[in-house]
Amino acid sequence: MGRDLQLRVATPEDLEWIHELRHRVYAQELGQHEPNPAGRLRDGLDGDNVYLVAARGAARIGFVSLTPPWSGRYALDKYLTRDELPLLSESDLFEVRILTVEPRWRAGAAAPLLMYAALRWIAARGGRRVVAMGRTELLTMYLATGLRPVGRTVRSGALTFEVLTGSVAELTKVTTDRYRALLERLRSAVDWQLDMPFAPRPDGCEHGGASFTAIGTDFRTLHRRHQVVAADVLDAWFPPAPGVRAVLAEDPAWAARTSPPSGAEGLLAEIAAARALPAQTLAVGAGSSDLIYRAFGQWLTAGSRVLLTDPSYGEYAHVAERVIGCRVDRFRLRREDGWRMDPARLSAAVEAGRYDLVVVVNPNNPTGRHAPAAELRSLIAAAPGRTRWWIDEAYLGYAGLTESLAGLAATDPRVVVCSSLSKMYALSGARAAYLVAEPITAAQLRRWTPPWQVSLPAQLAAVAALRDPAYYSDCWLRTHALRRELAAALAGLDEAVVVEEAVANFLTVTLPPDGPSAARLVDECRRHDVYLRDLSPLSPEYQGRTVRIAVRDTAENARIVAACQAALQVLRPGPASLAAMPPGAAATGSAR
Repeated sequence: MGRDLQLRVATPEDLEWIHELRHRVYAQELGQHEPNPAGRLRDGLDGDNVYLVAARGAARIGFVSLTPPWSGRYALDKYLTRDELPLLSESDLFEVRILTVEPRWRAGAAAPLLMYAALRWIAARGGRRVVAMGRTELLTMYLATGLRPVGRTVRSGALTFEVLTGSVAELTKVTTDRYRALLERLRSAVDWQLDMPFAPRPDGCEHGGASFTAIGTDFRTLHRRHQVVAADVLDAWFPPAPGVRAVLAEDPAWAARTSPPSGAEGLLAEIAAARALPAQTLAVGAGSSDLIYRAFGQWLTAGSRVLLTDPSYGEYAHVAERVIGCRVDRFRLRREDGWRMDPARLSAAVEAGRYDLVVVVNPNNPTGRHAPAAELRSLIAAAPGRTRWWIDEAYLGYAGLTESLAGLAATDPRVVVCSSLSKMYALSGARAAYLVAEPITAAQLRRWTPPWQVSLPAQLAAVAALRDPAYYSDCWLRTHALRRELAAALAGLDEAVVVEEAVANFLTVTLPPDGPSAARLVDECRRHDVYLRDLSPLSPEYQGRTVRIAVRDTAENARIVAACQAALQVLRPGPASLAAMPPGAAATGSAR
């Protein structure tokens, strides 16, 4: 197979061929359905399914069908109730069906390529588990792909099927390992017209920084920083406080060559004073990600159980699931509830789950919603004593520092508060954060902190920032005004677009179901050097249609609006045109 091999989402023209091939294979060849005079076999889920098609030139080779969770129904619902198969009620479950290849192509690469493409499409929409029906006589083949029986069989026509399931991550690994050489050849040979990259990130975690790639990660074209709008990461739009800029400019050569205080003693003392906390309750790190890796690595094992809200900051799932190997459950936040964290429902989940750790990002990223401190205090007080709570307050300044649970964390061994200085204090490049815990827990973390963990420029900058609360309060207030202006301008572009603001330094834009995917909007905006964040890989709740946009200054916000307007004009001319649009790479997440 050469470069004329194409992978795409089915066009309306492809559907007639899919119906005809389905009839030839499942009615005439296998006897699963009765043949019909029209020679077409349609599906009651055709309106909900997504079909991926492999074609070579004008010849269509094969297809695979995907049913997403937001359709609200699966083909398996025809055979089993949700009580008989509770798996069907999971919010991140995608059904993979009828991977079908034309007879003359069955010995080739089409089938593994379609399966791999299905897994990539599902992962790009936040899917974590798949369910499928596998013909009983081919069970050994399915098991070799990583699928596992759930103990249920169904009969359809002359065929008996085993119900199978597997995690997207494990299935992708098995498929990649098994067909590594083939996929490497196809990577440069296939015309990949899907809206996600051919291969996942090597480390398995989606981070931000696509905008920095446009600037130049080799730092040879830094002038590009003035041309690129980096709204895909949540860095502050405003500069650090004047005192920060002054201390960094005073003697940069000395700051660069001089070792900092090994235990960041001055920074710890400044945090203690600024937050009215005992210094022995603090530990510092080079950004909150440093503290997450260090703390979770000490507290959790592969036998631990962790509860995360969904959607939420992706680093937590990555560390807990992929780095440590914990069992991770998700507490689903729902769009219809305004993404609000229902305390009664969360309390019931925590009580029932026997969790070692519950993570709450407050205000939440990427929803921007804030849970009142009093609500969280009551929730924690009622929780089982064995459960530790990690409260991430990276964006709390935008809701009000009086809402912090740091005081509770300093005295309650079940509670830890993590606060980044990156986003609120315009210090993302400096990398400084702190953690608040009762003294014994904090001391344990300090023992596992290498000396000189926070650089001298970062310590100098963080101390100066904490000494100027008035400057940052003004910046946070101005951020709210800029966010409201940006939201109004974006909402005015298209009445079918939904803009949600919340309280932090970002907002979300959700495209209509009949419009382009978030990935295609992101890709089109990049043509204008405007970088947005596709939220699809974080959660199926976004249905592949939501982007997050960081608030920038007035001029850059105007460029964001103009880029979105131009992109929508290109991407929304009509359904037929949308299906034929060239694809782009999916956006990645933000780090802090």
